[in-house]
Amino acid sequence: MKKISLFLCAVFATIGMQAQITTPQPSPSASLTQTVGLTEVSVDYSRPSMRGRTIFGDLVPYGAIWRTGANARTKITFSDNVSIAGQELKAGTYAIFTKPSAESWEVYFYTEYQGGGSPREWDDSKVAAKTTVPVIPMPVSIETFTITIDDLTNNSAAIGILWERAYVGVKFDVPTDSKATASIERVMAGPGANEYYAAASYYEAEGKDLNKAKEWIDKAVALDEKGEWFWIMRRQSLIHAKLGDKKAAIEAAKRSLSAAEKAGNQDYVKLNKDSLKEWGVL
Repeated sequence: MKKISLFLCAVFATIGMQAQITTPQPSPSASLTQTVGLTEVSVDYSRPSMRGRTIFGDLVPYGAIWRTGANARTKITFSDNVSIAGQELKAGTYAIFTKPSAESWEVYFYTEYQGGGSPREWDDSKVAAKTTVPVIPMPVSIETFTITIDDLTNNSAAIGILWERAYVGVKFDVPTDSKATASIERVMAGPGANEYYAAASYYEAEGKDLNKAKEWIDKAVALDEKGEWFWIMRRQSLIHAKLGDKKAAIEAAKRSLSAAEKAGNQDYVKLNKDSLKEWGVL
């Protein structure tokens, strides 16, 4: 009987250790993704609530660096370089730290974004950009800490931070015009060497119209002003060979071989030499 009791106690103890209690987090995590013009912006943060507490000037002291949320540091990621208060902020991920006061907030974009809380030792060299923005009083109380991306235009937006009765907005500019202009110019200029090469390679591999493949690969080679693209010339030689133009195939293979030797690419050196031997040149 004693052995049975001990066995049952051991079983219940094991079950107890394996059981997990699931309860709501006091500051649940949240994420936000927004396209601004042609730039992707994402924010990952935790959302504490007021729960009857006084926030600014009490729970969050005035004049002290704040993690701007709870738990892990609040992180923001930009897919392109952006501009904040005339300062370029490189594409990448940053922690958002703030120093609230009653009338304005200092906002910092900090390169050391991993970890929780504020840094033990603040390092100004890790501040990628900073700005000071005014506090806009809210007509209603915001119970749960909230970050938004609002005031959207094609070229800018604002990072909104709301809690209690305070709102601050940090405007940032995105490079929409330069990206759109580059895209337009690229398309209007027509296909480049890579596009011609890819199309010709596909047609050759799939046994489609080899004359069309020859037209495209010849255009790709013509765009190689320095004669360095040995892989494109290699493809040209193969397409000419399949079309029965042995002379053109040999000339292309020789050019590819020379360029591959200069680049130190032994794989293409061997491929071209093997083909030239097959065609009776070497």
